[in-house]
Amino acid sequence: MEHFPAPLTRAESDAFAALIRVRFAAERFGLWAVEIAGAAPFIGFVGLAVPSFEATFTPCVEVGWRLAFDAWGHGYATEAAHAVLHDGFTRVGLDEIVSFTARVNVRSQRVMERLGMRFAQTFDHPRLPEGHPLRPHVLYRLSRAAFVSR
Repeated sequence: MEHFPAPLTRAESDAFAALIRVRFAAERFGLWAVEIAGAAPFIGFVGLAVPSFEATFTPCVEVGWRLAFDAWGHGYATEAAHAVLHDGFTRVGLDEIVSFTARVNVRSQRVMERLGMRFAQTFDHPRLPEGHPLRPHVLYRLSRAAFVSR
């Protein structure tokens, strides 16, 4: 949660998990639990979601990830996000998937680039107040055609 305004409380986390189940049933996609086979039963999640705020690029479907600190730097986000993109473009049939993060989150931007996503624009996250250090965000895009051609 380094690049989020605050960690979730236990109640917020439980509500978020319940929402993930509801959205999976309604949208045919969602957030997948990520584990390290034989080593760690749960290191975070990676998946697809529809952003719940309005911006110049919405409506859209986003690929995102949140992994435990100990899992950073091992390629898990890239590997899992690639599987999610494949599912989104093939089974779900999406034409484009975006990803966004706080401008200061260079590690996630590098994951986006390794996935073949391309920088599209900067924007101010509408859920964060003016002057908040995480408000400036970057948006990356990937089309199905670009994904398949890789």
